[in-house]
Amino acid sequence: MFRVIPAVDLKGNKVVRLRQGREEEVTFSSENPLEVAKGWVEKGAKVLHVIDLDGAFQGKLRHEEIIRSIISLGVEVQVGGGIRDFEVAERLLRLGAKRVIFGTLAIERIEEVKEFAEKWKNRVMIALDAKKGKVAVRGWKEESSLTPMEVAKMYEDSEILFLYTNVDVEGLLMGIEKEKLEFLRNLKRPFHVAGGISSLEDIAFIKSLGASGAILGSALYMGKIKFESALRLES
Repeated sequence: MFRVIPAVDLKGNKVVRLRQGREEEVTFSSENPLEVAKGWVEKGAKVLHVIDLDGAFQGKLRHEEIIRSIISLGVEVQVGGGIRDFEVAERLLRLGAKRVIFGTLAIERIEEVKEFAEKWKNRVMIALDAKKGKVAVRGWKEESSLTPMEVAKMYEDSEILFLYTNVDVEGLLMGIEKEKLEFLRNLKRPFHVAGGISSLEDIAFIKSLGASGAILGSALYMGKIKFESALRLES
């Protein structure tokens, strides 16, 4: 099943879009996150991708009340950004989040993440946030020494999903870099793709890779892609 998934990125109690994930480079802002999320659901979204950007930058979830309210809308919600504590992750899952996303934690506490994923099968996403070919951590401000494929191999025997984001093109509205996505065909677990998606052709290509989802952000909010048109690519 392939899904087209709107991103709802939270910063300062607003929905925002950032250029390449840089904290200070806001390209879009909207005051009411719950209304934004409701709007996507009313247009047909079956999954929402909710990221606490302040949490990612500060290392601790900052928008839990808003996230709870979005979860209460009744569609699948996957949550990330600053989830560096297993108690917080478990609380979100028990509240009804479909999936939690581990980025920094997945690099720094590998065995513990695997144990958590064993308990919560198929409800953990491992972020493969690629910046200049290496996995970025701590709100994309630091680069690890690992490539996305090296991290994927660490988790390929766990019942998880992957989230690949090309940070280099995130928020630029210039399209995906197809050659950087080709390795995804070799992943042994389901995966979603984000970063730079700017056209229906980009979405179709991601679907052709075998992805389970394409996450759309700036292209939706800036009107470059009509969500209703993108939904026709679902299956």
